[in-house]
Amino acid sequence: MTVSVLVADDEALLRTAFAALIEAEEDLRVAGEAADGRQAVELAARLSPDVVLMDVRMPGMDGIEATRLITGAHVASPPKVLILTTFDLDKYVFQALQAGASGFALKSRPLEELLSAIRVVAEGEALLAPSVTRRLIGHFSRAGRATADGDRDRDFTQLTEREHEVLSLVARGLSNAELADTLHLSLPTVKTHVSRILTKVGARDRTQLVVFAYEAGLVPAI
Repeated sequence: MTVSVLVADDEALLRTAFAALIEAEEDLRVAGEAADGRQAVELAARLSPDVVLMDVRMPGMDGIEATRLITGAHVASPPKVLILTTFDLDKYVFQALQAGASGFALKSRPLEELLSAIRVVAEGEALLAPSVTRRLIGHFSRAGRATADGDRDRDFTQLTEREHEVLSLVARGLSNAELADTLHLSLPTVKTHVSRILTKVGARDRTQLVVFAYEAGLVPAI
């Protein structure tokens, strides 16, 4: 299965480099290129890519607002958004995750790592390193309950006791394999639990699930 990618970056040289790297892979293809956030929103609606590689800082409409529009509730099958940023401590990373991004990648890292990142978010996995998860927790701890559209429409009461346990571990950045090992469950069983949680809560992927959990105050800061 080929993953289609929309590349959005205001730097033409970077767009060309990213596009060339993606096109060189058998399982990836470039759906289109956007020079700013507004164009990214338009192309995402017209081309229906699987993943949008989104620069966080662009003139006019930035990557955060573009992400919010691309992944909005009005979109039937929104693409996954992978945010590109210069610094992993960038405050915009947190805003992008709240806006609906599935993860982020650093521009300073080797371009080859970008390929892995695209595949991870395309498969619905969260792209949050443990260090980033800790910062995310700290951010919500300092900010208190979010005023964005995070927990207001989320019903966590329908989760079972086991699902709450799984959610708590997912929110700490554990992979399915780590969940299986920690809870002494088979990998298929873990995948079933995670899938049911996503459906019940109405989360697009694991990253959004983490954000919802912390916004709702379900997972204590560590």
